Amino acid sequence: MTTNPIYEHLGYTSLIKDKMVHRLSRARSEPRRVTFQREERISSPLLRRSALKDTPEKQCSYEKIHNFKVNVHTFRGPHWCEYCANFMWGLIAQGVRCSDCGLNVHKQCSKLVPSDCQPDLRRIKKVFSCDLTTLVKAHNTMRPMVVDMCIREIELRGMKSEGLYRVSGFSEHIEDVRLSFDRDGEKVDISASAYADINIIAGALKLYLRDLPIPVITFDLYSTFIQAAKIPNADCRLEAIHEGLLQLPPAHYETLRYLMAHLRRVTMFEKYNLMSAENLGIVFGPTLMQPPEQNALTTLNDMRQQKLVVQLMIEHEDVLF
Repeated sequence: MTTNPIYEHLGYTSLIKDKMVHRLSRARSEPRRVTFQREERISSPLLRRSALKDTPEKQCSYEKIHNFKVNVHTFRGPHWCEYCANFMWGLIAQGVRCSDCGLNVHKQCSKLVPSDCQPDLRRIKKVFSCDLTTLVKAHNTMRPMVVDMCIREIELRGMKSEGLYRVSGFSEHIEDVRLSFDRDGEKVDISASAYADINIIAGALKLYLRDLPIPVITFDLYSTFIQAAKIPNADCRLEAIHEGLLQLPPAHYETLRYLMAHLRRVTMFEKYNLMSAENLGIVFGPTLMQPPEQNALTTLNDMRQQKLVVQLMIEHEDVLF
């Protein structure tokens, strides 16, 4: 761990350093990997993909960087930096504060703090439009509660609903579901007694995914997936999508994996709901993938690739995840 040299002579700094080293070693984990059976004997990409399997190696802790505001913070009363343990001098603009967990540090120290933010529920004011990793860290869950609860309700009573995810529910009712999640969290009632039309629940799920500040397939990886979809060879295309998936943040990866497994189950009822993997790709492509520049022309040009990426992830969910 790097420590500012001017603090080296302070005895308390050693205690803080030991504490931070312990936190770093505990938070550090192996990168998510997917192992291959008899990898040295597998040469064909098709055989290699079929040999992919889930292992505990894919599970890792959700790391989150601290959300320090650009502007320095003015603290009331005396404050000490929670990184270097030294006093924060000055009457105004003494340091910065993480808006998610409340960590107070010098502005210089904010560049050295590890990615170990643990958001405080008291600081999370809403569920919708909240960063995905922030929400799951705050609630200590694998996936956002909205995704879990909506999918559970849809699979309970809506898998045979014609046009599932394509047919829109009443926007006023969908907005009511959104407000209920923001107000009540996991205690919200989305059962049939509250919302008889399953399209309202499906619409709320799509709205949640669409309103994420960072999409499930992140802005940084958008071009990676678009380029993968343009590869003409089917085997190489799947390999490229798989490589892109492994680069997703863990919370995004787990949410996408769970959603694709659900959508694949939806296609098993295609006889009733008329929703094939291609149809679901058309619906969820622009929802899960958004270009970083938010250019309407770019989105229009990439719609075919967006649809294909989601379609392939549904069809090959058991291999890609």
